[in-house]
Amino acid sequence: MTTKKEQKAVKTNSELTSDLTNVDSVYQRIVEYLQTVRYTILQTINTEMVLVYWRIGKEIIDQEQYGEVRAAYGEELIRNLSKKLTNEFGKGYSVSNLRNMRQFYLSYQDEIHQTPSGELLFIPKVSWSKYCLLMQIKHKEARAFYEQEALNNKWSVRELDRQIGSLLYERVAKSKDKQGLMKLSIKGQEIEKPEDAIKDPIILEFLNIPEAHQMVESKLEEALITNLQHFLLELGKGFAFVARQKRITLDGNNFYADLVFYHTILKCYVVLDIKTHKLNHGDLGQIQFYVNYFDQEIVTEGDNPTIGLVLCTDKSDAMVKYTLGTQNTQIFASKYQFHLPTEDELAAELKKEIKDINMRMKILDSEKLK
Repeated sequence: MTTKKEQKAVKTNSELTSDLTNVDSVYQRIVEYLQTVRYTILQTINTEMVLVYWRIGKEIIDQEQYGEVRAAYGEELIRNLSKKLTNEFGKGYSVSNLRNMRQFYLSYQDEIHQTPSGELLFIPKVSWSKYCLLMQIKHKEARAFYEQEALNNKWSVRELDRQIGSLLYERVAKSKDKQGLMKLSIKGQEIEKPEDAIKDPIILEFLNIPEAHQMVESKLEEALITNLQHFLLELGKGFAFVARQKRITLDGNNFYADLVFYHTILKCYVVLDIKTHKLNHGDLGQIQFYVNYFDQEIVTEGDNPTIGLVLCTDKSDAMVKYTLGTQNTQIFASKYQFHLPTEDELAAELKKEIKDINMRMKILDSEKLK
């Protein structure tokens, strides 16, 4: 039987525990307030910094127009401004950064408007460091696309630089009409159907493998897993890694799908098969087998049909069409390459695709006439 003194001690301990719990609860709420305010402050600072840099760029351009018409005058102006501003305000006003401000104004002078009262009508979407990359892009539509994608996907400066270098816009825009290109520049990449999620070619420069290197499929798979974060960035938004060498057993025989992902936007599995040779009909039959198995044995309620993707060194769209039929909408083949593409390479690839499409259209027209 407990005494009154012991009962009081138990009650005091209970109250103390309750008080500590309340303190933790209050602390968590205060942390949330401070984090929200800190984020708002950082956003405000970035907005004001980007806008003032635009103003500085405008001042430099305006002064150059009033000064002597020669490149030496512009450089001299920037050097003098850099020296004076650095003495007054410290870091941030180097010659190279003032050149960036000048270029920022030139790149965005049609997108940032100034009211009669001097107010700038522009809300920066990304940080100044990212604008320093974006302003190097000549085409306005591509620049707007990367800006929106950097915002949507929260890319770091390094990730944005890599996506620009891999010509992501050109690869995504290959199959778009004028309306589709306009949507890309306004909203970024939208994933609405399976083909929207597939890039071609797939760029694997982050593996640091020579282009002519002969590699077995298992080694390439291992390299992709080792660099999974980079590979997911290249595949694009929505891809989540599920399994490597997914075993499928039929009648006592084992088969292994190289890589399995789940696409969180399309709500479906994506089975990826790696081939270190040019695509052939056997590769397509194999990926079709994996897709059928997933659809019948693994897909659950709420999942959409499985997507199959073959990564290969080269491909023929006609091979895909005649092996899988014209109704195929779930199986794709993409070339992979170990170096960042050039615009000429992408143009040649597009020309080849157009040629394949025209050939398929002629075949379809001839079949209709029979």
